[in-house]
Amino acid sequence: MEPTTILSVYNLSVTLGHKRIIHDVSFSVQPQEVVAIIGPNGAGKSILVKTLIGLTEATSGKIEWQPGTKVGYLPQRFHVDHYLPMTIKEFLDLKPKRAFSIHEVLELTKLDTSWLKRPLAHLSSGQLQHVLLAWAILDKPQLLIFDEPTENVDVVGQESIYTLLHNLQDTLGIAMMIVSHDLHVVYRYANTVICLNGKMVCYGAPETALTTDKLSELYGNHAFFHHHHYKNEE
Repeated sequence: MEPTTILSVYNLSVTLGHKRIIHDVSFSVQPQEVVAIIGPNGAGKSILVKTLIGLTEATSGKIEWQPGTKVGYLPQRFHVDHYLPMTIKEFLDLKPKRAFSIHEVLELTKLDTSWLKRPLAHLSSGQLQHVLLAWAILDKPQLLIFDEPTENVDVVGQESIYTLLHNLQDTLGIAMMIVSHDLHVVYRYANTVICLNGKMVCYGAPETALTTDKLSELYGNHAFFHHHHYKNEE
């Protein structure tokens, strides 16, 4: 493991029950790198990120974190009971160790202080994602991991969240791993892409790794006929 590498994964495999979910996956994450994880439903993307943070146990292989690395994680789904009597401020106050004040993370995530009094249970999906993001950066992690950050969020909300993630990456200088189905997002924001379908189908810079052949292997011949480069768009 290189001294500056945040995360190194070697030949990782995960089996749940008698079913092999992922097999022989290897990659690394560098400081300030944005890594996108793509693949079809059931490809093992969520299991991969859960294994990285210890929510699922690896069957074989090795995961090495740079000592002292703090990780922020936003799950694919976060259910809030409609009757939960908790405000956004009360929720953020639950974070035990903080590098930022609550008002600082509100500013970083583009939330007004008036939000602090809002009930957590009454937020839209997009609003909840902003609050979860504020929670995730309270302790100033070196790596943020997002499992489908825009699931159930409308198109306008999706653009808002990805723009916010991009700005946070620039402002805080943090690395990110993003599970996404959107190739536009991959080209526009990611330095590196991991193509996963049980095993590594491709790995590298999106512009070179995402060939037509690899996308066909990943999703099937019917899925993608061509792709464009969005990396330099503003």
